[in-house]
Amino acid sequence: MTPQSRSLPDGGALLIVGSTSGAGKSTVTAALGRSLSRTGRSVAPFKAQNMSNHAAVTSDGGEIGRAQAMQAAACGVAPDRRMNPILLKPTSDQRSHVVVMGEESERVDAWSYGETAARLKPVVLDAFTSLRRTYPWVVAEGAGGAAEINLLERDLVNLPLAAAAGVKAVLVVDIDRGGAFASAYGTIELVPAALRSTIGGIIFNRFRGDVSLLDDGVVELERRSGVPVLGVLPALEPAPRIGLEDSLDIETGPPTYPTTSHEQTSPKPVRVAGIRLPHLANPSDADPFVVEPDVEFRWVSTPGGLAETDLIILPGSRATVSDLTWLRSSGMSSAIEQASLTGSILLGLCAGYQMLGTSIIDEVESAAGHVPGLAMLNTVTEFDRPKIVRTSKGQSDYGPIAGYQIRFGRPRLGSSKRDRADVVPWLVVDGEPEGAAAAQGTVFGTSLHGLLDADEFRHGFLGYVAERRQRIYQPSSLGFGTALEDHHDRLADWLEASVDRDALVSLAADAVPVGAEPGWR
Repeated sequence: MTPQSRSLPDGGALLIVGSTSGAGKSTVTAALGRSLSRTGRSVAPFKAQNMSNHAAVTSDGGEIGRAQAMQAAACGVAPDRRMNPILLKPTSDQRSHVVVMGEESERVDAWSYGETAARLKPVVLDAFTSLRRTYPWVVAEGAGGAAEINLLERDLVNLPLAAAAGVKAVLVVDIDRGGAFASAYGTIELVPAALRSTIGGIIFNRFRGDVSLLDDGVVELERRSGVPVLGVLPALEPAPRIGLEDSLDIETGPPTYPTTSHEQTSPKPVRVAGIRLPHLANPSDADPFVVEPDVEFRWVSTPGGLAETDLIILPGSRATVSDLTWLRSSGMSSAIEQASLTGSILLGLCAGYQMLGTSIIDEVESAAGHVPGLAMLNTVTEFDRPKIVRTSKGQSDYGPIAGYQIRFGRPRLGSSKRDRADVVPWLVVDGEPEGAAAAQGTVFGTSLHGLLDADEFRHGFLGYVAERRQRIYQPSSLGFGTALEDHHDRLADWLEASVDRDALVSLAADAVPVGAEPGWR
């Protein structure tokens, strides 16, 4: 199938739902947003409710899911609070922090969230309607499986949203795992008739092989369900793992896919390990390594994974004290200390920076009080309100830097003059000294997420690590920003080559006019 070229209507909205979690909703949403935006149309992403510890910050200091920020980049627009009105940030299997329109509001457990969801229904629909007033085109994403019938009463993000907003939905089905026809048909048949009528199309995702082998099944599925199949997307592998939304998608050990489209050039590449904390937050801090052919990056969760490592990234966390406890009980803290003694460089980001200090005082997030840190930086972190949520810019020895901060923790250097000699600030952020570096130049920490996105900084810092560790590193000629743009274009090409985009556009154009939404039933 070739890209379609018919003229597009003036505007519309569409909801992309999945038959299961991990079906590819986020990717299809980003791909369609990019496809529409490169026709010159103004388009924005939307996800009513996201459950993720991977957050981004809007220009006015609001939190939204990282996936929506990535989708906004694909659409060529700035992240906006309205794009993700509800963000649930899990702190355990049963409890989450609730972020509403960018502001953290309360903590809830799984059993009581139903009441919270009912109260937030107007917030969701208002955000969606407001976004449609600003952007003629809106591509919304569902969450989990669309036929979770045990949760329909509290479902703000899937087919009940389509019915309330007066938009059509497209069902994405992962065919790679088998049982795709049953999954598609079962989803359609399980939901009530009023919700079933919102489903306007089906897309199969991650197919490998001869697509004509599906023809008979497609005909029968369409006959039984009355819903057309709009395309079959091939598996995207091999592909860089950029902007992953779910920690479950982060693999430990050697990466499954090539980290970059370029072959490794160095006989002694810089070996980087990111520690996969149980409550890992913002793993996108490591995304820029995908463009570096002379870097071997992996996520690790066992002490053995830190052997023969040149740079260790201790990343962000949504449960800092809990993850610090895990570092000790798992043996990772001892492995980190041993790696440092043998010359490995440590870089702590946000919570990781806080863990590297001598102590954490937390009466806010965990209520654990005074907790000893790893004592690899002479810093103390005290948790306090209000939560710091902001975008930031600054300078480093290697050039300009930019990123964002999301934290309760306030790290500070050791209090006495003697203590201060042990660590020094190593960055300037928002006009102030920021972060800490050990005097021996092997341990660094910062509260700034996105630090490695800056090409000049990343090249300079990796060059420093390579020199200290006697590795051979040549900076990539491909900038990370360019790689992101290429990635989004590749997604749009992928969609346009295999899916009837005109049919998607027609479904989107069927959305009710703004202000005529049926509302929640």
